[in-house]
Amino acid sequence: MIRTPRRRREEPLDHAELARLLPAPGDPELSSDRLNGLEEHLMTEIGNLTSDTAPDTSPHTASDTSPGASTGAPPVGAPARNRAPRPARRPVLVGVAAALVLAAAGVAGLAGSSGGSGGSGRAVAPPAGAVPAPVVQVVRGSTAGLAGAVADISGAAARAELPEPGPGQFLYVRSEVSWLVSWEGADGKNRSYVDEIHPREVWMSPDGDKGWLMEPYKEAVDRDGVTLDDPEGGGRTLNSPSYDYLRTLPTDPGLLLKKIYDETGGMGNGPDQQAFSTIGDLLREQVVPPKLAAGLYRAAARIPGVVLVDDSVDAAGRHGLAIARTDEADGARTEWIFDRETYTYLGERTVQTRDAEGIEAGTVRGRTAVTDRAVVDAVKQRPAGLGDAPPSA
Repeated sequence: MIRTPRRRREEPLDHAELARLLPAPGDPELSSDRLNGLEEHLMTEIGNLTSDTAPDTSPHTASDTSPGASTGAPPVGAPARNRAPRPARRPVLVGVAAALVLAAAGVAGLAGSSGGSGGSGRAVAPPAGAVPAPVVQVVRGSTAGLAGAVADISGAAARAELPEPGPGQFLYVRSEVSWLVSWEGADGKNRSYVDEIHPREVWMSPDGDKGWLMEPYKEAVDRDGVTLDDPEGGGRTLNSPSYDYLRTLPTDPGLLLKKIYDETGGMGNGPDQQAFSTIGDLLREQVVPPKLAAGLYRAAARIPGVVLVDDSVDAAGRHGLAIARTDEADGARTEWIFDRETYTYLGERTVQTRDAEGIEAGTVRGRTAVTDRAVVDAVKQRPAGLGDAPPSA
């Protein structure tokens, strides 16, 4: 649902990783003339902004105004959308100028600070807000009981009474989320840390052209949130869906699965894993029409490698059974978690099933928990009982 560039969603780029990926500076000390020049450039751009607030419509410049670019957040429910570049806006220039000053003066501090590692660029402490990743016992999955569980889950989904948005209304989804933070210590060894579990709220219009994201835990997201508006509109796909688009999809499991394989061919780590991931993306942060949800669960059960896991835990601490599949490429198993009694969707968990990429088996790479789905009359409006979001600027 959230239109961000596709990348491994459980590994958002943090400041420590950024410092590690940047090339080591040849000389951590800048000359005073260079610093003065950069600062002068920054002040000039600020002056230009205050005197000229009109958009820069030059076709030769573009800025990534997608929420993924703004937030650095994992694409929790964030399928990719291919778009033509948009005209740059003047405020981006200030950010670029500031980045020049910070990159010139700050990277050296990361590499050569008193707590540094002799210019290696590695941080000696995990990013702010990160906590050690939980490690659990990997419960073996099985196809035994899968068909019966999927029948119960799809039946409950088909009977669900979900909100139906009207003209001018917005679909609201609130989740608790946490994702893996990549961090390499001063000794060169990888440590598995995750974000603290934190709230994430999304508002989207039924056609997908207007929306809002609030995830103030992320440093790059203002406390007031960021827009998800798409003034260009454009065609919807499985990787850039809207509620209106979902209503046009077939509900027959066989037809659904064929469409998913056809449309996502060549993406991800193989067709089966990509098909499973695509269905998961549709479920995680959407309000899916009941009959389509039932068809998606039945379609997922036909994907090779899908198993039933007897017990999993979402980000809110709720236990349930899970439909799961392990990515053969990296050993990460994604588990869709359902209530044992009502068979309603609770959330998702990703667990490492084998040692790989510096992550030990049993590490919980990511967790989500959907706590509210509703229809509201405006962006940043919450359902009754949840309080009001900050007013729009």
